[in-house]
Formats: sequence, structure tokens, C-alpha cells
Amino acid sequence: MLRLSPPGMLRFRQAHTFDVQYGGGESNVAVSLANFGLPTEFVTRLPANDIGDACLQFLRQYNVGTSYISRGGSRLGIYFLENGAVMRGSQVVYDRANSAFATIQPGMVDWKRVFQNAGWFHWTGITPAISEGAALSCLEAVKIAHELGIPISCDLNYRAKLWNWGKSAREVMEELLVYCDIAIGNEEDVEKVFGIQAPESNVARGKVSAGQYIFVCEALAKKFPRLKTIAITLRGSLSANHNTWSAILWEEGYSYSAPIYDITHIVDRVGGGDSFMGGLIYGLFQYPDNPQQIVDFAVAASALKHTVFGDFNLVSVAEVEKLMKGDASGRVSR
Repeated sequence: MLRLSPPGMLRFRQAHTFDVQYGGGESNVAVSLANFGLPTEFVTRLPANDIGDACLQFLRQYNVGTSYISRGGSRLGIYFLENGAVMRGSQVVYDRANSAFATIQPGMVDWKRVFQNAGWFHWTGITPAISEGAALSCLEAVKIAHELGIPISCDLNYRAKLWNWGKSAREVMEELLVYCDIAIGNEEDVEKVFGIQAPESNVARGKVSAGQYIFVCEALAKKFPRLKTIAITLRGSLSANHNTWSAILWEEGYSYSAPIYDITHIVDRVGGGDSFMGGLIYGLFQYPDNPQQIVDFAVAASALKHTVFGDFNLVSVAEVEKLMKGDASGRVSR
């Protein structure tokens, strides 16, 4: 997608110019993994015009593979982001109707060719929310990936403003999630999609703790027995600029809690969950026998994302490992 936002903390009604970025759930994860040294391919549909070309160029500069991106449709989807400050939250306005991706249909992507040398497939709940065609294409993809024995991960990523094409998030996501091995969500995603709520949590007041979300993981695993790994990111929103950040990882009955990071001067929180997913996938490859190390890496990586402008998490493995070791000083590296 194309991301347009007023400079700094200006409101939409004050803006005379917009800052241009590109991003989106799955692309954000692809950039994280490419940045950590893993080969990635991003699959989507872009318009065959200069804006589509600009988006391709933006992805390629971060070493993301674009070999399976199809071209067609009339326009690139847009989201407008107004950055919040203090007690005023950020807000998003979507303009994705009739975009190249919104008009995708099953059969437009040769998934067997895409998955020929793939070792992982990741999708997010934003994709099936966009249109019926996108939902059916996603279902086509997960079925083929499942048939080929490729691990499948999903970020629930509930977006109320997008689910308006006819079916509810629950009925669509239930059909898709049965094929998944790994799922993540934030404090509210599982509740909004499947009605599973953490006891005694109060997200609006920043009241979230790891212990409350073990119940959520276990309930989700019971509903979808194929899920062996589930993670919940835990954001305590003290203000638009000050959050706490952590996560819980559940693996086949065992749970692991990450450290809590106190992020007092947020640069950009968009893509926080995607950067966690990128860190989690990297951790599952690098530390397959150490669940604590996996969740610690994912949370440290996503905590650092809050210091980076734009959707993408442009930090290195060395920077993540430095934070994991307790160095949050932010001192100049000379």
C-alpha cells in the first residue's frame, strides 16, 4: 500500500503536504526477515503504472524478492495515517476499494510455482478483510501450502474498518486458520475475531499482563488443534507516545514471557506487530530449541521498531541482540 501522512504531528485538516511511505502487513514482515539475512519473496498484485513501479523499487531496495508480484488493476491501495500525540490517538483512513489487490481473484497467482522452493508462508488477517476475492485467494494459498507441507503462520491483525464486503471476520478467519501452524495477535485481536477475552484485562487503561493471556492462547489452541505455537503481543498504552511492550509465547502447553520494555518516546508504532512477527519467524529458524530466546528476540526487535519512522523495521540482528543483553542506553556508536 501507499502510506500518506501529514508531516510531524499535524492533523489531517492541517495538512498541505503528505509524507510518502509504502508498507503493509506481509510486506513489513518480508522486509524484517530480509533485513535479518533471510531470503524472502513478497506476493501481491500491483498496478502496471508509475506508482506500482515506485512501490516495487521501494521493496527491492530492502532486498525483498518481487519475482511473483503480478501486475494489473487500476490503482494502488492507500492508507492515510494521522500520528497521535499524548492523549490523542493516531487514526487511519483506508482508501483500498477497487485497488489492484482488492480486485485479485483465485487463479491469478500460480501458488504451486510460488511455493516450489519455499520454506515458510505468512499471511495476515488484513488480506481477507479487503475483499471477497482477496479472501478466496488467501484460502487458495493456505490450502496449497498445507498440501505441500509448508509451515504457515498468521497474524490475526483485525481491522474493523476493512471488514465490510459481506462476511464477518470470524466466519472467514475460522476457515483459514485451520490450516495454520503458528498464529499471533495483539491484546484485542483474538477477542475481536473469535470472542476469546483475557480475564480481568483492560486494554483501554493499559492493563495487560502475560498471565492473563495464557488463557487466550490455550482457548485458541483448543479451537484450532493444528496450532502448535501462539504468541500474543502485549501493549500497555499509557499515551500515544508512551507504551509498555512485551509478549507471551505459548508452545504446546508451555508458556514463556518476554521482558517488558518501557518505550517513552515513540517515533512510529505502525508495524509493531509485523516487526514482532518477523522477529518470531527469525527466532524460530535460529533458535528452534529455545522458546525463551525466540520470544525475547521478537520482542526486542519490535521494541526497536518503535524508534524507526515508517512501516518497516530497519534494525540489524546485532542491534536486537544488544538490546536483549540489556543495553538500552542509545549511546552513539563510533
